Amino acid sequence: MTSPRYAAAGVDLEAANDAKLRIGRLVAGTRTALSAGAIGTFGGMVRIPPGMRDPMLVMSTDGVGTKVLVAEQAGRFDTIGEDLVNHSVNDILVHGARPLAFMDYVAGHRLPVETIAAIVEGVARGCRAHDMALAGGETAQMPGVYAERTFDLAGTIIGVVEAAAVIHGDAIAPGDSLIAYASTGLHTNGYTLARHVLLETMALPLDAVVPGSDSLVGDALLAVHRSYFSAIQPVLGSIHGLAHITGGGIAGNLVRVLPDHCDAVVDPGSWQWPTLFTVIASGGGVSVAEMRDVFNLGVGMIAVVPPDAAAAVHAAAYAVGVPTWRCGIVRSGARRVRFDD
Repeated sequence: MTSPRYAAAGVDLEAANDAKLRIGRLVAGTRTALSAGAIGTFGGMVRIPPGMRDPMLVMSTDGVGTKVLVAEQAGRFDTIGEDLVNHSVNDILVHGARPLAFMDYVAGHRLPVETIAAIVEGVARGCRAHDMALAGGETAQMPGVYAERTFDLAGTIIGVVEAAAVIHGDAIAPGDSLIAYASTGLHTNGYTLARHVLLETMALPLDAVVPGSDSLVGDALLAVHRSYFSAIQPVLGSIHGLAHITGGGIAGNLVRVLPDHCDAVVDPGSWQWPTLFTVIASGGGVSVAEMRDVFNLGVGMIAVVPPDAAAAVHAAAYAVGVPTWRCGIVRSGARRVRFDD
């Protein structure tokens, strides 16, 4: 169906219909035993897993920030959808939830069908990796809001956990260990500062090598946000608290799970920053304090565990290739995160 006046105004219905057909095939490839309803209806449906006694739904909505600008500049759109899913899985994992369903939202102007398909393929790949249904979503063409071939990407995840197994952080106690899980780079936070330093201040092209490393700038910036589900799910029952290290860095996220009577004391000497972070700090003259406020610095997740559970937590992560280390301890205090410099 053609609509020449609408197309001239900036919305191509034929391209939109082509995108819907391709997306429909991707959605079909993620259906699970819990999927319900037909593809392409007004709402996505998913069943609660059978046998649960007191299920609690856990929901989260997020985006990938200005990482989309790096994808646009590189012309690579096959990873940011997976970033979005993995980020969202981690956000509900900290409460002990397993993912059930995901819905994505792509908004832009004159996006080629191939671009939309690549983005949603990344979303579908992330969903399949977690046995989670891509239950639906929305692709909106919005001329006047977005410049041509620019877009934003967001998504909503729904997970489930038994009420008795929800992780609130209230079990955290003095003497608990802080276990760090390695990140795969910036993940999906701090890109405004990273792009300013690397691409503007240092004027590095995306195909340049990151100083002091073997990685290209574009590859380093587009590295996929790691999911910690397989590393943590087997030992969830032993964990007192989990913090996904996103915007706000270690201190800004770890404090969110601490009870009022506890401080988290982080040992910054327990790991070395990955090269990308040291290059941003030196190349942009960014202070240690600001680096800690903005970036994950190589730590994508922190588990708070009793000392007798630490070995099992390390082993579960090692089994799926995720490096971990003890990065600090919980002390009596007043709900603060301190770096033991």
